[in-house]
Formats: sequence, structure tokens, C-alpha cells
Amino acid sequence: MSSAEQFVAFMTIVRKEIKRFLRIWTQTLLPSAITMSLYFVIFGTLIGSRIGEMGGFTYMQFVVPGLIMMAIVTNSYSNVVSSFFGAKFNHSVEELLVSPTPNYVILMGFVVGGVSRGLLVAIVVTLVSLFFTRLDIHSYAIVILTVLMTSTLFALAGFINAVFANSFDDISIIPTFVLTPLIYLGGVFYSMDLLPEFWANVSKLNPLVYVVNAFRYGVLGVSDVSLSFALGMIGLFTAFAFGFSMHLLNSGTRLRQ
Repeated sequence: MSSAEQFVAFMTIVRKEIKRFLRIWTQTLLPSAITMSLYFVIFGTLIGSRIGEMGGFTYMQFVVPGLIMMAIVTNSYSNVVSSFFGAKFNHSVEELLVSPTPNYVILMGFVVGGVSRGLLVAIVVTLVSLFFTRLDIHSYAIVILTVLMTSTLFALAGFINAVFANSFDDISIIPTFVLTPLIYLGGVFYSMDLLPEFWANVSKLNPLVYVVNAFRYGVLGVSDVSLSFALGMIGLFTAFAFGFSMHLLNSGTRLRQ
């Protein structure tokens, strides 16, 4: 395929993905706004008023970046895992694989669809957060970079989950038993400075720690880990996920019946 034909194929997949989640926006966008509003009210307003300051900011300001990233992670992940597994389930993915479309174009089409949903949800949740607190962005460049890298990483993770899933029940196992614990233990609601040294070191194995802290630095200018190290770790996880995803596509593992 020529470059122009590859671009058409890529944009076709992206448009299909975006139209898919916009068509059912009451299931893909609205729940995040409602859920995050509850988090803001319960953790930020009710509990936060008793906790006081954390990291030099009000508790509401401290948790907002983590809650925004929580919405980005879950939506980028769920968009790709549900969409690609649906394509695998009805065997339409086989038509893509036998077409002249390069595998990296197929992968990036689904990933960009997941990133698009993550970005849209980030905007919605950020607007909701402004009803509860004031956000003075420390670095727009870091915010944008972290959001793009994070949504790409978890879109790729959703793709990997979709490839290995055998049923619709399987695509909920990883979000429930892996992703959710990682999010809650990733420093969304607390500073790692509060942890004993042993558990603080264990937490560094959690990729969500780097995601949350990099974004928190972009918004508030504070982080529990080095910014360069956090971005480097996110980049490393993303490169590994992309390489493994391409391996799965090229080998046809669990894709070709």
C-alpha cells in the first residue's frame, strides 16, 4: 500500500472508533462525569475538609489530577478492549488482517480511537472539577505530554487484553482485579511520603505511580518521584506494550481461527 492508502485506512479505523463511542455517549462519556463528581464530593469536599492540606495544597486540589488520570486510564483502556474484542468476536478483524493494510496501521487506528476517548473524557472531567476547585496549571506541556503518553499506554494494554480474551467476561477481569487496585494504590488519594519506606519502594513497581505523579507535577508543580524518571518509565512501559502488541498482530496469536 502507498502512504496515501495507508493514511486512508488509518483514518477509516479512527473515524469508526470515534463514531462508535460518540454514538453511545451515555455509556462512554456520561458515567465518567457522574462518577468523578461523586469522588469530588466524597473525597474532596467531605473527607478532604477533615484531612486539610497535602503537599502544600488543599486535599481537593491534590486529588483532582489523580482523578482526572483515573478517568483517562479507564476510558482509554476500555474503549480499545471492548472495540477490538468485538471485532475479534464477530471475525471482522480477520478481514483487516488479510487486507493489505499494515499491522501497525491497524494497531494505531484502534489506539488513536482509545486516545481520543481518553482526551474527551479528560476534558469533561476537568470541566466538572472546576465546579469544586481552582486549577492553576503549572506546565501545559507536561500535562499534554503525560495525557498523550498515558492514554496511548493503556489503549495498548486494552488491545493486549482484547487479544487474549476468550469471552466478554474476560475483558472485565483485568480492569477489575489488576487495573483498579493499581489505580487506588498509585497515589491518587495520598502522597507516597506518607508510606513507610518499604511500601514506598514497592509502590515504584506500579506504573500508575509515575502516571499520577507526572500529571500532578504538570498541574500543581509537585511530584513524589522525579519528573524525568516518571516520564521515562511511562515511555518504557509504552514501548514494551507497543512491541508486544505488534508481535501479537504479526504472529496472529489468538486472532486467526
